[in-house]
Amino acid sequence: MPFYVYILRCSDGSYYTGITEDIEIRLAQHQLGELPGYTKNRRPVQVVFSDEFLSMDDAIDRERQIKGWSRSKKEALIAGDWELLSKLSWSRKSKVCGI
Repeated sequence: MPFYVYILRCSDGSYYTGITEDIEIRLAQHQLGELPGYTKNRRPVQVVFSDEFLSMDDAIDRERQIKGWSRSKKEALIAGDWELLSKLSWSRKSKVCGI
């Protein structure tokens, strides 16, 4: 069974990243306010990105990675702008490592 990491754009323009086994059911839960937490008061939401994984561990790792990203990096991922995503990743490494 596949697992999905997804990013939602909330009504206030913010992003929410989550993991699920069924994107359609999870989106409906978010839209109906059935899930407590971040999206409950930021509806409606829209799926703007999803990625499929064969293992739950890989999906969890990716979700954690994305949650740690800046807004601009998430937007590059959503847009599929791999060049910008790479530059933003390198830019962060440079700042952290003093390069």
